[in-house]
Amino acid sequence: MIKIVIFDFDGTLADTFDLIFAITNRLSVEFGYKKAKTEEILEIKKLSPQEFIKQSKISIFKVPFLLRRIRTDLQKEINNVELFAGMKEVLLALKLQGYKIGIITSNAQKNIEFVLQKYDLLIFDFIVSGITLFSKHRSIKKYLKSEKIELEEIVYIGDEIRDINAAKKAKVKVIAVTWGFNSKEVLSEYQPDALVDQPQELIEVINNF
Repeated sequence: MIKIVIFDFDGTLADTFDLIFAITNRLSVEFGYKKAKTEEILEIKKLSPQEFIKQSKISIFKVPFLLRRIRTDLQKEINNVELFAGMKEVLLALKLQGYKIGIITSNAQKNIEFVLQKYDLLIFDFIVSGITLFSKHRSIKKYLKSEKIELEEIVYIGDEIRDINAAKKAKVKVIAVTWGFNSKEVLSEYQPDALVDQPQELIEVINNF
């Protein structure tokens, strides 16, 4: 039975795609990679992180520094970040039903707390932030070990291929949401335990695990 529900932040709870897209393009000259075009978004949403890095032609060694700059620039425009419609109600409902809820994300703690406070949602039991692009599975495993949680008691919810891969590496259930970075088509190929199109669907899916 699921007892703990862990969320990704960007693209799952918060609608940050357009803002991160603009910031990433703005930094393209400084970091020496190809700027993406608006008409390429649908194709970009089909790419894994590795494919996106390869297509943009950025040096893999620059990626950690780029992510740090994106987090910093995002903080400057954090007032423009909104939660997805219906997500607040879902979070409150899960909390009311007795689930522990948390966040594991590569975004910065300050950014997350600012958005949550704006929605009066400082209700999370834990937040793990600032992790690297491909280390999410280690953060999940570390939490499981520190809290002595059984694998079948946790579900991770994310919007990207790397969220599915991270959860599978940590051997926990994963729900993929279709309103974030990666497209429904490509998410389904990576076979999450569930795939949902609307925030309200999360409650029923989690209760039925």
